[in-house]
Amino acid sequence: MPLITEPHLKEPGKRYFQAYSPGDDFYEALIDTHQGLSDEQSLAVNARLVLLLANHIGDITVLREAMAIARKPFND
Repeated sequence: MPLITEPHLKEPGKRYFQAYSPGDDFYEALIDTHQGLSDEQSLAVNARLVLLLANHIGDITVLREAMAIARKPFND
């Protein structure tokens, strides 16, 4: 399974009229998830979320590619 890097977010049964709307919905849900948490709690939620989604994806090759892409701007 290749890593999908193009916009791919959607919610089953929901009709979107703008291509960016699913991303906005996800971002809003992500912000809501962190509402009222301390910085430490927020970091812990992010770590748990990464592990949950990595387990859902399951393909270590895809996960390695995603990690490399995520880190790329910080490589020297």
